[in-house]
Amino acid sequence: MQWSIWKRLTRIQLAVAMVASVSAGPLDGRGVLMAAPPVNEVRVERAYPTGDRNTSVILLERLDPSEVRLGDDMSYRIRLTNISRGPVDEIVLTEQPPSGLRVNSMSPNPVRQEGGRSVWEFKRLEPGRSETVQVFGKADAAGKLSGCATVTFNTNICSNIPVVEPKLALTKSLPPSAVLCDEIPMRITVTNTGSGAARAVRLSDSLPRGLITTDNREAFAVDLGDLQAGQSREVLVRLKATQTGEFNNTARATEDGGLSAEGSASISVRKPELALTKTCPDVRFLGRPADFELTLRNTGDAPATDVVLTDNLPAGLNFIAADNGGQFSGNAVTWRLGTIDPGASRSVRLSVNCRERGVFENTATARAYCADARASCRMEVKGIAAILLEVVDVHDPIEIGADETYEIEVLNQGSTEGTNIRVVAELPPEMRFVSASGPTRERVSGRTIEFDPITSLAPKAKAVYRVIARGEQAGDVRFRVSITSDQITSPVQETESTHVY
Repeated sequence: MQWSIWKRLTRIQLAVAMVASVSAGPLDGRGVLMAAPPVNEVRVERAYPTGDRNTSVILLERLDPSEVRLGDDMSYRIRLTNISRGPVDEIVLTEQPPSGLRVNSMSPNPVRQEGGRSVWEFKRLEPGRSETVQVFGKADAAGKLSGCATVTFNTNICSNIPVVEPKLALTKSLPPSAVLCDEIPMRITVTNTGSGAARAVRLSDSLPRGLITTDNREAFAVDLGDLQAGQSREVLVRLKATQTGEFNNTARATEDGGLSAEGSASISVRKPELALTKTCPDVRFLGRPADFELTLRNTGDAPATDVVLTDNLPAGLNFIAADNGGQFSGNAVTWRLGTIDPGASRSVRLSVNCRERGVFENTATARAYCADARASCRMEVKGIAAILLEVVDVHDPIEIGADETYEIEVLNQGSTEGTNIRVVAELPPEMRFVSASGPTRERVSGRTIEFDPITSLAPKAKAVYRVIARGEQAGDVRFRVSITSDQITSPVQETESTHVY
């Protein structure tokens, strides 16, 4: 047996030639060839293109019987093996059957015949895999069967260049509502939803009028760097409102490749507004109680929370009582009113005792989260001159010709001075004036004794007058005294009965 290998320039081609000897077997007594004994298989191989299995791609093998007997059925195999680490494509095996061999069948069948040659095609051969062709036939004459197999194939070097498409998505969130004094958290998330890296991503935001950052910026920008596919970065920005209203804000993300994305969010900013009114009497007299009423209303569009109402009492007004849980401490009354909804109101009442004269301006304050209010009222506390008149006859009864002494006491029981106090006494017809004394000079006209006015009589002070009269006729007589003052416009009268006998 002999073999040969060659290569064509236009494609990789491997040929293995086979020569097998054919001999006539022994004849039996009738001249018929006896069956050939089993023969060994001979393998011829070639690793291509280097001839070394370690550096080649295809191993082509012919597996032939060492010899065949004329007239016996025989077969041989051709095996292709991929000994590389990558797939081999478009493999074409061409077999030129040996001259003198009558081919009965092939497995698998060739895809075509070309000039007496059989052609098999294999689309792809994966690493380590083999394809085998077997040819069945009989030798027509003794001698040698010489056949050749050739193989061509393509070894492709392939590479993949990823084509990526990064995409930016921006989501932005704000609380639905806030109070003007709140710190407002704004969260912005930028995500690469595409298939490649987004380079040098930058986030920017120009805030609408009425919203600024807590460090008083109207706009900001943040460099987010590169975002890989599926990667997100979140930015938390703390805002504050400078006015109430509805605000819509849009943020924008850009990157070096020209991609961009936008996202918007809205917020309603509201504020509680407190209006406090306070009422008190215009005038109260010393020592008398006075009631203060306070009404607190929320005129804003947000609930007023943690509402505390405080009324500070000036010196001279003493606390008596407070309703709705008002607590007195020091010189102040405090009500903790909780939450007052928009449009709602709360009223409380306070009672004090007026211990000093004067004009008192009393101020109450209301405080809540993001709202406050103040209200005052003015009350004058006056004193009153309460003049008490008392007349006493000292010697009752008296004899005709005896003298009776009348003591006239004027007492100011009130809380302020009595001014221009005038005392007038009138004797009964049965008596005659003798004398008079007192803090002021008297004038006598007939039976009438009039004292000059007392300019001022202090609270709790008293003035005492004395009138002496002589009984001239028997009888049950009446001594009358009247007083007037700046404070007493209608005379106060007192009558004392005396028995003259």
